[in-house]
Amino acid sequence: MTRPKPRAAALGTDDASAIASALRTLDAEGSGITALAAALQNGLGAPFAAAVALIRKASGRVIVSGLGKSGHIGRKIAATFASTGTPAFFVHAAEASHGDMGMITADDVIIALSWSGETAELKNLINYSRRFRIGLIAVTAEADSTLGKAADVCLTLPKAREACPHNLAPTTSSLMQLALGDALAVALLESRGFTPVDFSVLHPGGKLGAMLKFVRDLMHTGDAIPLKPLGTKMSDALVEMTSKGFGCVGIVDISGNLCGIITDGDLRRNMRADLMTVSVDEVMTKNPRTISPDTLAGEMLDTLNSSKPAVTVLIVAEGKKPVGIVHVHDVLRAGVA
Repeated sequence: MTRPKPRAAALGTDDASAIASALRTLDAEGSGITALAAALQNGLGAPFAAAVALIRKASGRVIVSGLGKSGHIGRKIAATFASTGTPAFFVHAAEASHGDMGMITADDVIIALSWSGETAELKNLINYSRRFRIGLIAVTAEADSTLGKAADVCLTLPKAREACPHNLAPTTSSLMQLALGDALAVALLESRGFTPVDFSVLHPGGKLGAMLKFVRDLMHTGDAIPLKPLGTKMSDALVEMTSKGFGCVGIVDISGNLCGIITDGDLRRNMRADLMTVSVDEVMTKNPRTISPDTLAGEMLDTLNSSKPAVTVLIVAEGKKPVGIVHVHDVLRAGVA
């Protein structure tokens, strides 16, 4: 008996209203990002480049500060900087006046976030930066505010309506602050030539850390690698292939260089009465695909997934010398997928 396919439940009035509200929110916030992009092409671009240069020139860290929603966004911006090669941390604007300014040195650069630019708790931090000539970057919607005027670089955010129907709750404005922080972090990342290898050093944990492991961290080495020399009988190669459990055997020349591979597919394509007595030279696939031990695990998984025909195992080689073997299951066990 064929069961009917379940149909999506009809939307009630409340459901339709909730979706309409969500769409209005996304539209409002999207307009804020569009306005920010337009500003970068018309007036905001020069101070943005100046902010990047000021941060790059500093020998210390980036200190991000703010209060309320700007403070929450500031924490995320500081975390993004730190994880992409720009040492940074967050200092609470209110706590700064009660001793935390001691965390800030003359070698640092401060990024202060305040939509109005008049956050009272930032006053002491602003004065401290001016007194000790610490670079100050303002992120505000009011260039003529106390913060905007005091800063060495003022990143003036364009005016935009909040997604809140009362135009009160920080929504669009918070997203614009976050987006500008991301833009700064990525511009700095690219200007420094920050690589996936650098990224892996700072992200050893979780799925992201697993994706940033190297093939050399996952591969099987030594006697675990199924290898046989040219001229070996297929019967002996099959024993090696079966005992090592990878579904393949690599074939090496007299210098130990990998010159071929025999897989389950090769066996099927060459099935004949005398298969076990012929040489591996007649059956192997020449110049097999290999992978470097310095390849990231995430890249290896992409290689396996994109291979035609499908491949589940790769021999790891340095130049032409086989140094390991890695199976897709090794990558999955590491938590990459």
